[in-house]
Amino acid sequence: MTDPQLSVDGTPVARYVLAPDLDARHGPRPYLHPVRTLAGTPVTDALPADHVWHLGASLAVQDVAGTNLWGGRTYVRGTGYTWRADHGRIVHTGWTHRAADRLDHQLHWCDPSGQVLLTERRALAAAAVPGHRNAWRLDVTSTLTAPADRDVLLGSPATNGRPGGAGYGGFFWRAVAAEPPEVFTAARHGEEAVNGCADPWVAMTGRAPEGGAYTLVFSGLGPGDRWFVRTTMYPGVCVAFAFEETATIRANTSRHGHYRVVVADGQLDRHTAAALTR
Repeated sequence: MTDPQLSVDGTPVARYVLAPDLDARHGPRPYLHPVRTLAGTPVTDALPADHVWHLGASLAVQDVAGTNLWGGRTYVRGTGYTWRADHGRIVHTGWTHRAADRLDHQLHWCDPSGQVLLTERRALAAAAVPGHRNAWRLDVTSTLTAPADRDVLLGSPATNGRPGGAGYGGFFWRAVAAEPPEVFTAARHGEEAVNGCADPWVAMTGRAPEGGAYTLVFSGLGPGDRWFVRTTMYPGVCVAFAFEETATIRANTSRHGHYRVVVADGQLDRHTAAALTR
């Protein structure tokens, strides 16, 4: 199966790896990689040596009713990170729309035995940003639905006892950078200040190893979501579903998300980044 691509006015900007052939411990799931600026600079990383289970831009949660859908070791309260046979996978089950600028499909979030924990409807769309010829935007919409007979609890290392603001899990973007990037909001600057905040948008500016400069502007927090960011250990931004407290999808109900990332060439300042969110 050939992986589909997203394009903006004929320029390919992202490949969607639909069914990666990965070790179960890496949390197999569809992901976008490489994602590029309009000038061709790569802005995602996948299977990096420091965290092999980081897969470009994807949706993943470390604790879904006890199943690890993030990959890597599971954080166990009182024990710490532990390798466990608890890894599930997120699988594509069918297309509802395919075009050069939009991909809509259905997915199952499954436990290690293949039982369906959640169903999902997902749409990915790429478009030019009016008035900004060096930027395009990615919109990801997701509807996660619990089974009719049970609630589904979403957790993170933080909710399972890890200190230090490690509330990751949700819509996660593993960036690529030759050196630690800058991260800021309209009112905050730096990893320590931004991590865990609920500001309307977060920008990350960096330079790819090939030399191209880029800016990524993220928006789309839902009720209860927080920003999880890393710049020093690795470059990444996440719309975190369970940053401090678990989140529950009640039986036969859905969790809706709409995440937007503006991908721009060059290292933009705060004022310009803010303008791209309007």
